[in-house]
Amino acid sequence: MNHYETVFILNPVLSEDQVKETVKKFEDFLVSRGAKMISKEDWGLKKLAYPIQHKKSGFYHLFEFTAPGEVITTFELEFRRDERIMRYLTVKLDKHAIAWAEKRRAKLNQKA
Repeated sequence: MNHYETVFILNPVLSEDQVKETVKKFEDFLVSRGAKMISKEDWGLKKLAYPIQHKKSGFYHLFEFTAPGEVITTFELEFRRDERIMRYLTVKLDKHAIAWAEKRRAKLNQKA
């Protein structure tokens, strides 16, 4: 089981319900294939650095999870197939990145 972090950007024209439905779809996809969700964050609507598909903003979401390596290929294929996803990036975390992510989560929990 490897430790991963995925950030993806959803189309800004989606309604709140459509955004939640899409996030749930990808979370269920991971869990059904043996992944364990560690953290998920909704960063909200943010301005993009450059236009993507003629859009200047998008809904950002972050998933942190552990999963077998072969799951990532099908997970990213699912992102490519879904027209609601504008961009995505999955990164395998090393021990230093895992420690940093834990500190970041602890800091966010203190604020909440």
